[in-house]
Amino acid sequence: MIPKRSLLVGTIPAIVWGAPSDSAYIFVHGRLSQKEAAQGFAEIAQRKGCQVVSFDLPEHGERKGEGYRCTVQNGVQDLRIISAFVLDKWSHISLSANSLGAYFSLVAYPELKFANCLFLSPILDMENLIRRMLGWFNVTEAELQEKQEIPTPMGDALSWPYYEFVRANPIVRWDNLTCILYGSEDDLTPRNVVDAFVAKFHCRLEVLQGGEHYFHTSEQVRALENWLDRNI
Repeated sequence: MIPKRSLLVGTIPAIVWGAPSDSAYIFVHGRLSQKEAAQGFAEIAQRKGCQVVSFDLPEHGERKGEGYRCTVQNGVQDLRIISAFVLDKWSHISLSANSLGAYFSLVAYPELKFANCLFLSPILDMENLIRRMLGWFNVTEAELQEKQEIPTPMGDALSWPYYEFVRANPIVRWDNLTCILYGSEDDLTPRNVVDAFVAKFHCRLEVLQGGEHYFHTSEQVRALENWLDRNI
C-alpha cells in the first residue's frame, strides 16, 4: 500500500503520497472530486520515483460547508499556496491536473516551470464554456449581468463576477511542455478548442476515441493508466 500523510497546508487539507523523493507532482482534481482521487495516479508516480501532493479544492472533500466558494479566484489563490509549499520542500516539481483543475492551473501558474505537465480532460477555454452554458440554459449576458448569479440544473450557478474575471484573464502564456489526454466525446471542451490550445502552446495530444469528459469505464480507466505510465 502506498504511504500517505495527511496534513494542512495553511488551512487546506492535503495528502502527501509516496516514499520520500526529491521529485513531486502537484495533483489538482476536477469538479465533484477530492484529494483522495489522486491515489491511482500516486501509485504510478511512486513507481517512477515521484511523490504526489493532492489537496481539496474549495467546496470539495473536507472543505464542503466551509462557506468558501469554488470560484476561479479562490481556486487560484489555493493553488498558489500549494505551489509555495511544494517548491519549498521538493527540488523537481511537476503538475497533473484534471478538468476544472487544469483551468485553475493555467490561471495560477503561467510563470512556473514544471519538469512535466499532464492534463486529463482539461477545461482550456472557460469563456467558451460559459458562453455555451448560457446557450444551454437560454440565458443572455444581459440577464446574467442584471441578476449576477443564476442557478443551473447542472448544480453550478452561472456567475457574472466569475464570467467577468474569465474574460479579463485569458490564457496567453503557458511555457510548459504538456501532455493532454482527451476523450473524443468530451461534452465540455470541444475538439477545436483543444486543437487550438495544442497548436498555440506546443502540447502533445492523445485522443481516446469514445472517451468522455469523465473517464469511468474499465476501458477508459485502462487507457488512462497506460497513458500515465508512458508520460509520468
